[in-house]
Amino acid sequence: MSRKRTALVTAGIAAGAVAGGVIGRTVLNARRRADPEADEHLSELPPEDLGPVRSFDGTELAVRAAGDPSNPTIVFVHGFSLDMTTWHYQWTGLSDRFRCVLFDFRSHGRSARAAGGDLSPLAFGHDLAAVLAAVGAKPVLLVGHSMGAMSMLAMAETQPELFVDPVAGVVFVGSAASDLVRGAFGSVTELLRPRLGSLRQAAGRVNKLRRYVLSSPADVAHLIARATQFGPDASPHLVRYVVGLAARAPSEVWTDGLAGLMELDLRHAVQHIAVPAMVLVGEQDRMTPPSSSVALAGELPKGRLEVIPRAGHFPMMEAHEEFNRRLVSFAVEVLPPRRGRRTSA
Repeated sequence: MSRKRTALVTAGIAAGAVAGGVIGRTVLNARRRADPEADEHLSELPPEDLGPVRSFDGTELAVRAAGDPSNPTIVFVHGFSLDMTTWHYQWTGLSDRFRCVLFDFRSHGRSARAAGGDLSPLAFGHDLAAVLAAVGAKPVLLVGHSMGAMSMLAMAETQPELFVDPVAGVVFVGSAASDLVRGAFGSVTELLRPRLGSLRQAAGRVNKLRRYVLSSPADVAHLIARATQFGPDASPHLVRYVVGLAARAPSEVWTDGLAGLMELDLRHAVQHIAVPAMVLVGEQDRMTPPSSSVALAGELPKGRLEVIPRAGHFPMMEAHEEFNRRLVSFAVEVLPPRRGRRTSA
């Protein structure tokens, strides 16, 4: 793709957001108020190193934990091109009453590059299964964001028995059973995809667009991220941090990994998740809009839907206090309390 073509696409995305008033509102709001999250150390890691954990093909995964091992266990599963630190407010806020386990998918964060280059959704599902086996806790609540939530469905497709034991409940955050990238990424990939081209070629063009945007002045990437990923009240510090994570993700994540997500349809796997399930979505999520979450909650045998007002695609960061409150309420329903101590909501 020519630099001119990429610049036109970038300008088109930004112009569309401005036309909707999204960027203008978020920038003005950010300038009018102090950033309460400005001093938060988002890159802080949970204190216990449980890794490396070997996945099915030998790929070594970074796994960390916080909290008393005798407490009920929650395993947090991060999203596309991100890492375990997107769950910062959960492990720091909940590890006094839950065992919080976090990990990085293959080719993400501190984990090794995928052995043999396998970045398929099924490989991510096997990564999650390997972490569950290594942790060995029973029962477990799974909490997955975006692609991480879809990896839970991928695991349900290949190893449905895990949703009898050890998994006792699941939380899907900003996700869907299919068409995960039909939001912001989907519109871009359709624009860049040649008439007879492949999904991988389209993903490659998205990666080039990403690299071009990230090489532009910092405000450009920040504004586009706010327009496509976050709600109007999102902390500028949080936005910058997420942009930085996406910038550091290897190119193969944005080509092979994204191509796998674009063609993924796991609606048939939903039937295997017979445990209680909560679908959480931000009211302002433009990546996976609430309609996708409504559909997912309706397909789950024991699904329920909860919407977090004014949050975007990252409600666990943007509205972390409200997110944690709802998560704890659900967790005490599906996980037994620590023996000898009553756990209350």
